[in-house]
Amino acid sequence: MTFKEVLKGLEGLSVRGMDFGVERTRALLDGLGSPDKKLKIIHVAGTNGKGSVAEYLTRILLCAEKTVGTFTSPAVYDYFEQYRINGENISSELFAEAFGAALSVADSLAADGGAHATRFEVETAGALYAFALAGCAYAVVECGLGGLYDSTNAIAGKAVAVITSVSLEHTAVLGDNILSICRHKAGIIKDCPAVASALQTDEATAYMRGKGAIIADKPLKIIKSSPQGQTFLYGGCEFFTQMAGVAQPYNAATAIEAARLLKISDNAIYSGVKAAKLAGRLELLTANGNNYILDGAHNPASFVPLAELLKSTGGADAVVYGSLSDKDIDGNIAALKPYAGKIFIVTPDSLRAMDAEKIFAVCAKYKIPAEVCNSISAAMERACGTVAVCGTFTILKEAKRYIKND
Repeated sequence: MTFKEVLKGLEGLSVRGMDFGVERTRALLDGLGSPDKKLKIIHVAGTNGKGSVAEYLTRILLCAEKTVGTFTSPAVYDYFEQYRINGENISSELFAEAFGAALSVADSLAADGGAHATRFEVETAGALYAFALAGCAYAVVECGLGGLYDSTNAIAGKAVAVITSVSLEHTAVLGDNILSICRHKAGIIKDCPAVASALQTDEATAYMRGKGAIIADKPLKIIKSSPQGQTFLYGGCEFFTQMAGVAQPYNAATAIEAARLLKISDNAIYSGVKAAKLAGRLELLTANGNNYILDGAHNPASFVPLAELLKSTGGADAVVYGSLSDKDIDGNIAALKPYAGKIFIVTPDSLRAMDAEKIFAVCAKYKIPAEVCNSISAAMERACGTVAVCGTFTILKEAKRYIKND
């Protein structure tokens, strides 16, 4: 299949939506020669911080001179950033080869009478096949949703399972309480060592400890923090991260403990934490006298770092906000209330987009000035001064394009 044919084939699977379970992905992987069995896999689940922890681990492994593939989602600015080999986006040639093969296997399995795989299932199998074809020794794999029944949990064996901060989200699928969500997240712990973030409720920490996870809870102290990065002590050792936000030292600590389980050297761990950087997480840009903060915060817990940054900078004159329909809009707007001058509401380009009028009603409830805009560019045109763009990763790409072209 050609590159364009593969993209078209994947797009055609989008109509399948979400269909949880690991059986179809396992069949895909077996049909591709079980590429997961050729990789040392670090599997990452959690509510917040998955992408950051995956980035820390990728950079740590690269600093240890390991070859590594990284599969994360969703894409923020470029579809192919979800599939990286040694820190670089997958090439079009390798993408066509690996994902074309995964699509062909999916079609064959469906022809034999099985349900056709979903897009994410084919992407999971295609990513792992691509990493094996590229000769990667390691793969850092982020769960799509939950963990227990997520397609990435079809992986046959893991070097380590990593659980980041857990909070309420996707309650219709994962359950409406922390223990139910913990059960799904910890479902990735299968005959392997595990590490869990210390940035948890006591209930979640106890649950993860009961599942045998090491908690990354050595003494942690932030020495110096700015939008450009943070210096912190963890377990008596000093580290620096370029990533802003109060959660990042905890994300780094989680990655540090996972890397230690993998017997990675202290020098590589220090250098990897320092090298890590991720787009769309408290990303700072300046253009035409406006200061922009682009952040994918989409649940109340993930709004804490953004709120802390806005507090330190005197708040946002304007917020450009969009949301997907399954998010806690009341909790999110409540988190923004002390720091938002006016909220410009947009509708993300997604079948799962939340109705803008619903967001407007919540803004009215909290007495925050708000305006519904007919496009992201229209909202960006109206927003001036210090501007936060948040609520979902799906609006960041168009917002950044506007900033760059402004």
